Amino acid sequence: MEITPTLLLRAYASGIFPMAETRESEEIYWLDPKARGIFPLDGFRISRSLRRRIRQAPFEVAVNRDFAGVVAGCADRPETWINDRIFALYSELHRAGFAHSLELREGEDLVGGVYGVALGGAFFGESMFSRRRDASKIALAYLVDRLRLGGFRLFDTQFLTDHLASLGAIEIPRAEYQRRLRAALATRADFLAPGPLPDAHSMLQRSSQTS
Repeated sequence: MEITPTLLLRAYASGIFPMAETRESEEIYWLDPKARGIFPLDGFRISRSLRRRIRQAPFEVAVNRDFAGVVAGCADRPETWINDRIFALYSELHRAGFAHSLELREGEDLVGGVYGVALGGAFFGESMFSRRRDASKIALAYLVDRLRLGGFRLFDTQFLTDHLASLGAIEIPRAEYQRRLRAALATRADFLAPGPLPDAHSMLQRSSQTS
């Protein structure tokens, strides 16, 4: 069966997501992990050192300015699950308003970012990359703030890594994930509703109130 953007959205709503074995692989397979990584939106941890780094505003932060660049940055590594078909599918979802990116720039250079899919009150984080110190952490901090402001209830990270765990991500069983997913999908949220990204002070002030 050919994977279309519509089928992909149905898969997310059912709790599964796609991957390719390698960049060169033409086959895409579906994953439904027994344990799922998520970020509790009120539990994102910003350490003192990261807080200082964010206050320095080392990067320009933007939303949806260069979606393709972020996906390309995520795929720019020796091993990746992002093949040409996956790149094309998420580009189609972006054009349809379902996939979004948050980007960090240093001058003209794209130095970090994260992208994912928004459906109802759920945001499915797909991948992120970093070419400067703390870039991925800063991108996640701004993303979590945006999801809170937009009314989201679930931030799915698919898997739990040590990096994500250090920032507050946790792992939950499949059944619990399905329960949270159903509740999130029944909620209205809007990734674009918060408008322009906030300044560092406002974002950090809100994070202090929720953490």
